[in-house]
Amino acid sequence: MIKYDKLWRLMEEKGISKNMLHVKYNVSKAQLYRLRYNQNVSTNTLDRLCNLLECDIGDIAEHIPDDNVF
Repeated sequence: MIKYDKLWRLMEEKGISKNMLHVKYNVSKAQLYRLRYNQNVSTNTLDRLCNLLECDIGDIAEHIPDDNVF
């Protein structure tokens, strides 16, 4: 499972709200919902977030082992 808890902490540190992501940076509410509930998001969205927050992917997401296998 991929979790985005780090994203919310980093945004708080940088003074960026979820509403700001939507209004100012055009991140869709659907993408924000998926991030909030640790659902699938596109790599394009993750790339945009890393560029916006000036960070690495590991700063916004982490892998938690689970039973999701092929």
